[in-house]
Amino acid sequence: MGLKIRLARAGAKKRPYYHIVIADSRSPRDGRFIERLGSYNPMLPAEHEDRVRIQSERVTHWLESGAVATERVAKFLGKAGLAPMPQWNDQPQQSAPKKKAQERAKAAAAATAA
Repeated sequence: MGLKIRLARAGAKKRPYYHIVIADSRSPRDGRFIERLGSYNPMLPAEHEDRVRIQSERVTHWLESGAVATERVAKFLGKAGLAPMPQWNDQPQQSAPKKKAQERAKAAAAATAA
C-alpha cells in the first residue's frame, strides 16, 4: 500500500479549497483518505497565515512511516521546514526550444560574436 500526502478538493464551483490528506495512492482524489493533515486555501493572498495550515507532528509521523508527498504538498512542506525543498524546473520541457531552433540560436550567436 503506497501512501501519499496529497490535496483533496473541497469548496464550491470556482471557489477552490483543499484538504491536505494522507491516502492510499489507489484511492480517488476526493475519495477515501486515512487522516486529514491540514488545509490549503488558494483564494487567500500568498502572505496570509491561514493560506496553508499543516499539523506538523502528524506530517512528520507519516513521512517517517514512508508516505510520499505530491509535488505541490512537497513545496508546502519545504516552505514550512518539515521536509527538504523540492527542486523543480521553472521552464517546462515541452515549451523548451526544439533541436533546430537551438542550432539556429547557436549559429546566430556565433555570427554576432565573429
